[in-house]
Amino acid sequence: MEIMPNRLDRGFFAYQEEFENKALEVLRSGWYVLGKEVEAFEQEFASYIGSKYCVGVANGLDALILAFRALGIGAGDEVIVQANTYIASVMGVTINGATPVFVEPDAQYGIDASQIEQAITDKTKAVLVVHLYGQACEMDRVCEICKKHNLKLVEDCAQSHGATYKGRMTGTFGDIGCFSFYPSKNLGAFGDGGAIVTDDEALAAEIKVLRNYGSEKRYYNKVVGVNSRLDELQAGLLRVRLRHLDELAREKQDIAQRYLNELKSPYFTLPTIREGAEHIWHQFVIYAEHRQQLIDYLKERGIGTIIHYPIPPHLSQAYAYLGHQTGDFPITETYAEHVLSIPMYNGMTAEELQYVIETLNAFEI
Repeated sequence: MEIMPNRLDRGFFAYQEEFENKALEVLRSGWYVLGKEVEAFEQEFASYIGSKYCVGVANGLDALILAFRALGIGAGDEVIVQANTYIASVMGVTINGATPVFVEPDAQYGIDASQIEQAITDKTKAVLVVHLYGQACEMDRVCEICKKHNLKLVEDCAQSHGATYKGRMTGTFGDIGCFSFYPSKNLGAFGDGGAIVTDDEALAAEIKVLRNYGSEKRYYNKVVGVNSRLDELQAGLLRVRLRHLDELAREKQDIAQRYLNELKSPYFTLPTIREGAEHIWHQFVIYAEHRQQLIDYLKERGIGTIIHYPIPPHLSQAYAYLGHQTGDFPITETYAEHVLSIPMYNGMTAEELQYVIETLNAFEI
């Protein structure tokens, strides 16, 4: 049996007729950029998340870049962010000229809220939290710190569409929530796509200007903007998947519960769920002391895995100029050496799931 770590085709086939009908509808409309599909998706996604405004952009990285730009964060400013995130989170900061200040993650792989205050300086302007793997960070403590120190709060929700903390969806705690609709996400498009959500009307309006060459009216440019627009086809297809997002999340939660209940081994540790959080399981990430041996063992038996992520941003070549060295963030670096994402996708069959469980439980050193 061959089992991929993720499969996107089954997510399409589950709603094939709806996707194909919507695609044809958009193609036949003759309107492909910033039309009724984008407007409708923005309204529907904002309503789903619980925000007043949503602005569709080209991808999740652009959402982060435009978020910090709209907040006026740039050269000379510092942004506190967890060190174990995907590098795109950090790029959203540095492309604007600001400096990332890293702190360690907690046991649930989110930012360790207890470390934020000691990282604050007179240059700190914002905190960026990343709801990694589909689980919310400890947002009540983070919000309290940001309010106390008058800091902006940006949420990277690229992996947490529909995840909640104490009944409130990720993306609604901060000044801006940034989403990616990359195909592998729980709310995935059929190409790149992204969005920001906010309750601030002025911020939403500014990002709409920035995403479209800096113009509100065609050929009349207020500022130097970018070309970062969620296109009509992707917006239409996202509207289809959004209608099914809750059932898709429940399916992944059922798979995760099987893993949590039935995986039993001294050779790896299962993820834990934060008190008050509803995990939507973008990834199911185990901690394996003998990771490479486990990867090889599973590969020999037809089971694919992925490491999210093998190189922390502070040790990447791209950020060598920040001057960090191995050992600066030991918890982050230990996670990078031991985390492993096992198969988790919509459409996973009972036979596939059982095979993964039995194979993992049979692993020995």
